[in-house]
Amino acid sequence: MKNSMKRKINIQFIRIIVLCIAAILLLFTGLFYQLFQKEVMDDLRVCALQLKTVKIEEQKDMQKATTGGLRVTVVRKDGSVLFDNITDPLKMANHSKRPEIEAAFQDGEGKAVRKSETLNKSTFYYAILLEDGNVLRVSKEAGNVWNIIFYALPFIIEMTVLILLATVIVSHYLTKSIVKPIEQAAQDMEHLGVVNIYEELRPFIEMIQTQHRDIVQNVQVRQEFTANVSHELKTPLTAISGYAELIENGMASEADITRFAKEIHRNSNRLLTLINDIIRLSQLDVVENELEKEPVDICQVGQCMVDMLQFTAEKYQVSVHYEGEPVIMDANRTMMEELIYNLTDNAIRYNKPNGEVFVTIKKEEKGASITVKDTGIGITKENQERIFERFFRVDKSHSRETGGTGLGLAIVKHIIVQHKAKLDLDSEPGVGTTITVHFQE
Repeated sequence: MKNSMKRKINIQFIRIIVLCIAAILLLFTGLFYQLFQKEVMDDLRVCALQLKTVKIEEQKDMQKATTGGLRVTVVRKDGSVLFDNITDPLKMANHSKRPEIEAAFQDGEGKAVRKSETLNKSTFYYAILLEDGNVLRVSKEAGNVWNIIFYALPFIIEMTVLILLATVIVSHYLTKSIVKPIEQAAQDMEHLGVVNIYEELRPFIEMIQTQHRDIVQNVQVRQEFTANVSHELKTPLTAISGYAELIENGMASEADITRFAKEIHRNSNRLLTLINDIIRLSQLDVVENELEKEPVDICQVGQCMVDMLQFTAEKYQVSVHYEGEPVIMDANRTMMEELIYNLTDNAIRYNKPNGEVFVTIKKEEKGASITVKDTGIGITKENQERIFERFFRVDKSHSRETGGTGLGLAIVKHIIVQHKAKLDLDSEPGVGTTITVHFQE
């Protein structure tokens, strides 16, 4: 994996260098050719100025003056050729339409470059207007840009090879130095403080570190949850299996059968409640981003849940008082029912004989609040942050007696998070607990 990343970075470096080399070669070739053209034109202009003083009648002197492949042509005003040092003027076509000749007659001087595809060369022309009204033109053949590249090709290849070799060596060490902090960070995500990473990468690394910790924490939570589920399911199943086996083998009297049947029924109900809560938690874990809301009368929902729990309250000798005012809020109705039900049920189960529970729903300036207050056993400071953990119980023996699963407040926490609500907890051991959930529109 690491070598693959390094190889990719090296290849990218080499590609960039090759592209840079090609771009630089093209740029310098173009610049050099422009300088070359300018140099040739300057030379032709100097020659034309020198030949300007030579009289056309003195053709022998003109021939002597034009050496080194320089061609001299004199053109009359009508475009006919008066003199040419290479070709018979009488056999030459009219030159009035040649760009450099036209420019010379109009502006006093003209220049042009014409390429010969067959000879793979370019001919440079410079023309100047003479005092007698004729035009003197000098020209010379020279290689075009491809000729220049061809002649320079061996040097270009040598330089390219040297640059590529240097690039491979430099990119190897550069890639190694770039990747090293990332490798160190990947090997020790928990101690990034001692790793010398780039400041530009620090937010990215810190984000990965946070995600890594979240993943580790989630794995631990799920492992603990799985272990707790196994334990919680095993307890009632063991009891059911044991009582059923005693009845099956005829080891129970008539009185025992009634008692065993009651225990089997109680543990079966506890098992069903536990399974339902586990399924509900799994559903809440999956649909966190798919919350369906609708206008819900929270006051009406609260009254229904309190009425539903009256039988449970009588069983535990607890009085439940309800006070609410009409509040319409965009929320998930099922989740609102679960929230009020679980908070109230928890307040009833962890209460004292002849205790009280107060459920209050109020309309607030920017939303609504649901408050559940009890006169129960209370929660110590060290446990107040943990009561929303799955399967956490403040009083395990008391929870076994009441049949609590330890998942009710975990479900409440999920619902609060998904509705972006805020929770306030106030509790004192032996006095009671008050939980208030604030919803904002």
